[in-house]
Amino acid sequence: MDLAILNDYAIGFLLRWIHILAGITWIGLLYYFNFVQGEYFKEADGGAKGDAIQKLVPRALWWFRWGAMFTFLSGIGLLAFYKLMSIGILTGATLGTIMFLNVWLIIWPNQKIVIASANSVASGGEADPNAAGALAKAGLASRTNTLFSIPMLFFMAGSRHLFGAIQEPIGALGVAEIAVVFGIIVLLALNGIKGKMGPMASVSGVIHSGIALTAILYLAIEFL
Repeated sequence: MDLAILNDYAIGFLLRWIHILAGITWIGLLYYFNFVQGEYFKEADGGAKGDAIQKLVPRALWWFRWGAMFTFLSGIGLLAFYKLMSIGILTGATLGTIMFLNVWLIIWPNQKIVIASANSVASGGEADPNAAGALAKAGLASRTNTLFSIPMLFFMAGSRHLFGAIQEPIGALGVAEIAVVFGIIVLLALNGIKGKMGPMASVSGVIHSGIALTAILYLAIEFL
């Protein structure tokens, strides 16, 4: 095999491996926060919850935010390396990019306020009055990321394993597809910044909403 071709295969494989490894770390912790930790915090007493916020949450958030960072950077690397973007990849990449921005611009900054407040209380100080609002903002963005993760994973995998419009190059996107698919994504992203949980408030609700969103986006791409 030609050495240049072999190098291309190696680079492509390395980028994909990093992308998958970092993505598992990121999305795995996203599901842990939303499906496990959040439900535990609803039932935990104040002492146990405060201890977890001081000792457990910061460690989990470290892996969470850097998993998001390396997933995003390796994804950019893959797009630049292959120089080919299908409608499915574009949709998945758009969802993933919004999720990445939510992690670094909303979830992590607000969680730092919550953690600092818990540390202050533990050392005999006062709770930060902004902590409750910060927790709500982080929670909404995290739920939105959970919602987006379901169609994001569908389109990333489907772009290689499904047939139809999802495989077509982005130049094939019609006005109707752009308006519906990316309009829905933008509206939900804005709701995740300053909106309401709605059906996403429960674990089953966000899962069902994610599946419904996947179906709506896929049908819009295939039939509009």
